[in-house]
Amino acid sequence: MRKSSSMKKIYLCAISNISSGNCSEDCSFCTQSAYNNADIKKYKEKDINTIVNEALLAKQNRATGFCLVSAGKGLNDKKVEFVCKAALAVSSKVNDLNLIACNGTATKEQLKELKKCGIKSYNHNLETSKEYYPNICSTHSWDERYKTCLNIKEVGLKLCAGGIFGLGESENDRESFLNSLKELSPNSIPLNFFHPNPALPLENKIFDIQQALHWIEKVSLALPNSRIMVAGGREITFKDKWPEIFKYGANSIVIGNYLTTRGNQAKEDIKAITALGYEIADSCK
Repeated sequence: MRKSSSMKKIYLCAISNISSGNCSEDCSFCTQSAYNNADIKKYKEKDINTIVNEALLAKQNRATGFCLVSAGKGLNDKKVEFVCKAALAVSSKVNDLNLIACNGTATKEQLKELKKCGIKSYNHNLETSKEYYPNICSTHSWDERYKTCLNIKEVGLKLCAGGIFGLGESENDRESFLNSLKELSPNSIPLNFFHPNPALPLENKIFDIQQALHWIEKVSLALPNSRIMVAGGREITFKDKWPEIFKYGANSIVIGNYLTTRGNQAKEDIKAITALGYEIADSCK
């Protein structure tokens, strides 16, 4: 049974890749891993003015959330300082934008520093089940990821945690992943669908659209109080049928470009959403 889609508000979120590539971790699904040697742009720190301009554009495109994403396993003192600098700069120029950080594993002390600088939410995905995770990453554990999610909640930040479908996992793995999400009860759950790249060691296969819709519905029914965001892989998985996701329980999408792949034009996404009679949210509250 699908969730009712009547009078649904759709939340838009934009992301900024503030530190790209050369990641020391060997995640097999990620083009930013140095192990995979993908042909992407690589830089240590994006110019602060560029980040602010991206936030201004996100606001213009009716985004209520703006995520500062960095490559790498997790936070250190230098990265905390840079994320704080970026967050403060954005906050000084853009009003009413929920600032999200996505910077890998983090301690409670590091998260508290980000919170002081205006970060409201922290995104850290489980990616897949605890059982399957060693098949896609050997340089850190799933337990580290789960612990960071707990830390996020403990310091009073909103938790954004989801994962990726189509990494070669089984149905049992997907069930286990969902059970872990239910334990965490995130405020927002980004559901990504694997985007094949010839540099990656995973099978070059796009996730089945009917399976994708099934799992959007299953997650939304299991966690009715969480915001269900369809994020990476939306364009290649659903193609022109992507608005169907809202009938199956999704109520949020990423607009604009992703970390290393291009997205739809924001104005086209907005046009499609409003044409279906949905309301675009003007606040994350």
